[in-house]
Amino acid sequence: MAQEKKLVEEITPMGEDFAQWYTDIIKKAQLCDYSGVRGCMVIQPYGYAIWENIQKALDARFKETGVENVYMPMFIPESLLQKEKDHVEGFAPEVAWVTQGGNEKLPERLCVRPTSETLFCEHYANTIRSYRDLPKLYNQWCSVVRWEKTTRPFLRSAEFLWQEGHTAHATEEEAQSRTIQMLNVYADFCEQELAIPVIKGQKTDKEKFAGARETYTIESMMHDGKALQSGTSHNFGDGFAKAFGIQYLNDNNELEYVHQTSWGVSTRIIGAIIMVHGDDAGLKLPPRIAPVQAVIVPVAQHKEGVLDRARSLKDQLARKFRVKLDDSEKSPGWKFSEYEMRGVPVRIEIGPKDIEKNQAVLVSRMDRSKTFVSLDNIEEEVDKLLTAIQEQMLAAALKNREEKTSSAVTYDEFKEQIAQKGGFVKAMWCGDEACELKIKEDTTATSRCIPFEQENLSDTCVCCGKPAAKMVYWGKAY
Repeated sequence: MAQEKKLVEEITPMGEDFAQWYTDIIKKAQLCDYSGVRGCMVIQPYGYAIWENIQKALDARFKETGVENVYMPMFIPESLLQKEKDHVEGFAPEVAWVTQGGNEKLPERLCVRPTSETLFCEHYANTIRSYRDLPKLYNQWCSVVRWEKTTRPFLRSAEFLWQEGHTAHATEEEAQSRTIQMLNVYADFCEQELAIPVIKGQKTDKEKFAGARETYTIESMMHDGKALQSGTSHNFGDGFAKAFGIQYLNDNNELEYVHQTSWGVSTRIIGAIIMVHGDDAGLKLPPRIAPVQAVIVPVAQHKEGVLDRARSLKDQLARKFRVKLDDSEKSPGWKFSEYEMRGVPVRIEIGPKDIEKNQAVLVSRMDRSKTFVSLDNIEEEVDKLLTAIQEQMLAAALKNREEKTSSAVTYDEFKEQIAQKGGFVKAMWCGDEACELKIKEDTTATSRCIPFEQENLSDTCVCCGKPAAKMVYWGKAY
């Protein structure tokens, strides 16, 4: 018992130090490791397996909407990056530059891509000629580099993995429709696959993407009451098209500029999974993206017939589930703690007495409940339990968000709620950036989004008292 107790004790309780709890889980669950490159992480097999499942599920959703995958270069010539003024100014502080190739100084600096708008624009300018070439619905899975000053595994690193979609359309209406469509794809994915409820809305002008006309976001609530921007979708209008000369001949043989969108989700979503669902015992992984959905732990495996039955059970379940059999020499107690810490949704225990009774024990990671089930219908029971866990995780995350969401009408009330309660605070806003800046200066909270589902909490701005324009979700964020 000492070993398994030690495993849990090495995880700092989240109520004691949430940041350290997060770091402990990442290290103990072997999701990633620190590397010798400042701000860069080594994503270990278990962490990468989570990303692969996220990638697979998202990619399928993209393709259902007509999106095709492509790949762009990782280097951007400085002259190309400079073509869209707002875009380059927004990314300038985070750009890493290549100035030398081999032993020779480059005639022009190359930027290591922080994002790929300019590369897609160059390609579109070369390939779009007619309305028959539209729409272009492209996405790429790649890594990007942003030279962050402060880093934290998955949440903010100098290099990270993501997907970035880039589309070009004939009309403003088509581009806007695609922008919202992809935001909805992200929201549905988060709720259905990751069991993370999100708030959908628009970013303020201050918070929108550099070069975008409008930025839309999904915001999720972490267990500690901080928000996390979990995915964004941008409508670029024709700004990039004008900067890069992306025109097409319409059906009247007239030249028009295309309208573009961009949208992305990164490995930071793994950080969200950890911080939304985890507990003091470790990870809790949603069954739909868990690398291992069920682990079989033989009890008294040295006894005749136990391992043979466990192996045949694994072969049977592997036809439908991602299942692992742990037949190592470690004690069952150590294995219980290990897989609980790694967030495996279902543990299946089987020993000599179970085999005699033609049964197995199913243990839920969600609430540690135990169920004795017949081996004759174990597939059905495992499936039922995985479905229940997925639903329970979404319900628990939604409950946490609701408990950590409040409303404020006066500025004193707003400041008190941010300081004492944290979480999301809903409050009215006049639309003036000066109020946004004052709120951030006074409370360190930022506007998370202007939700699509508006509420009229009062007629005046919570900060300045002038007539209100919109209700906004505010909060401290990662």
